[in-house]
Amino acid sequence: MNKHVLLTGVLLALAASAVTAAEEEEKKEKESPWTATVGLGYVNTSGNTNTETLVFKADVIYEIEKWKHEAHFDTLNASTDDVSTADRLRFGAQSDYKFTERDYIYGLFNYEDDRFSGFEYQAKLSLGYGRKIIMTDKHKLDGEIGPGYRNFKPDNQPREDEALLRLAGLYKWTISSYSEFTQDLIGDFGELQDEWRSVTALRTSIYEDLALRLAYEVRYLDVVPAGNDNYDRTTTVSLDYTF
Repeated sequence: MNKHVLLTGVLLALAASAVTAAEEEEKKEKESPWTATVGLGYVNTSGNTNTETLVFKADVIYEIEKWKHEAHFDTLNASTDDVSTADRLRFGAQSDYKFTERDYIYGLFNYEDDRFSGFEYQAKLSLGYGRKIIMTDKHKLDGEIGPGYRNFKPDNQPREDEALLRLAGLYKWTISSYSEFTQDLIGDFGELQDEWRSVTALRTSIYEDLALRLAYEVRYLDVVPAGNDNYDRTTTVSLDYTF
């Protein structure tokens, strides 16, 4: 009898140890400083009009103690009856250094190549101050302000560059454990060109790390090459996977 009790105790101890080890391993994974998300959206229609749209994006975040590094990449390609109607590539990176719980210094770089925008490319650098204005479990609002530099080349025109002032408001509302709403408002003001950009997005988890994301982006440029609109509006639906 004592042998059975002893054996049972040993087995229970081993089981408890295995469970504890698994929990600790899971905790370590959750505390990983790396977060990566990839998203893919695809639409194809055929019949009287043949259209095809492909959207791909990737986000990587690395955060430790006082530092936070982010990188973003996205592409948009669309065609109608085998004629290209959209071809855009964007890349951005930002690093934040937190010197208090709410205050940080940021540095960022953005590059865009959009062959239907009237520009061969546009690139921006900015360095400035950011503050976490709202910090609650459900609501977060960051404000950023800083000087910057913009370099751009209109189609068939010489390259131009200018100093600018950047203002940004970044809002996030955690609606529930499986859905969130974000609203970003960014303005870049220079002597040659002013730009406003608004990105509104709703993200809802479907299963574990898989989520559906609906985003609406509006961009306004006050000076554009002849034949181009001041406003660009883009609506995308994508499946996001986070790991």
